[in-house]
Order: sequence, then C-alpha cells, then structure tokens
Amino acid sequence: MKTFKVGDKAPEFEGVIQDGTTIKLTDYKGKKVILYFYPKDNTPGCTAESCNLGENYEALQKKGFVVIGVSADTAKKHQNFIEKYNLPFDLIADTEKTIISAYGCWGAKKFMGREYEGIHRKTFVIDEKGDILLVFEKVKTKTHTAQILEELENN
Repeated sequence: MKTFKVGDKAPEFEGVIQDGTTIKLTDYKGKKVILYFYPKDNTPGCTAESCNLGENYEALQKKGFVVIGVSADTAKKHQNFIEKYNLPFDLIADTEKTIISAYGCWGAKKFMGREYEGIHRKTFVIDEKGDILLVFEKVKTKTHTAQILEELENN
C-alpha cells in the first residue's frame, strides 16, 4: 500500500461523480481540496464523517476548500446518499478502485478478528498547486472538520 507524506505531489485522478459527469484533480488547480476516502455510503461512520463535512461546508468554503468524497459505491448510490443527507459536495464513484488504490487507500483490514481487503478511511488535504498539505490516517468521523482545521492552524 502506497503512503504519502506532506509535500508529495497528489496523484492526478479522473472519476465519475453522482450525476454521471467526470471530474479531475486538475479541474481544481488554484483551489484547496479536501479529498476524503471512506468505505461505504449509509454506514454509521461514513455517514457521520460525510454529514460533519457537509454541515461545516460553508466554513470550509470560506477558507477556500472544495470537498470531494471517494468510495467504491456506484454513482446512483452516491446520488441517493447525497439526497438523503443533503450533502453539498460531489462524491466520486470509484467502482474500479483506481483512485482509491492510487492514494494508498485499498488494502488489508481487520474487523472482529477477520481479515479482508477493503477501503481505508483517509483524508488528504491538497493545496492550490496539487501538493499534499496534510494526510489523516486516523479520521475522527464525528468531528472531522474540526480535526482538519485544527491541524491546518498548527502547521
């Protein structure tokens, strides 16, 4: 599994969002991006994380951030998730796990003693030039926005 550190170039990506259109990282040149990877729509942790980012989206926008979520769910599932929780940002349907793998978010996981392959919850904060500003390996799902803003202030 690839690991990234602060200062690394963020891997370029292209992915389909909930409405079927394609977005690329280069579309956001000149903007700061919060790119968060999560296992699955409508699960407790993923819902808490997405809703926390959604509820604080205006504050994040004021600081110049765009938020993009990525999971292996389909565009249709993402559309339903967005509508159900009124999420104000795009979700990439990475069903082939290309972006997930490029960012080192796919690999062995353990749950209740069982090992399996899955998506690791991680967040990357990318600057206006496409470099990685912050990497969150241990995401606090219920307070993720505060976690991000706090870390930005300390750096």
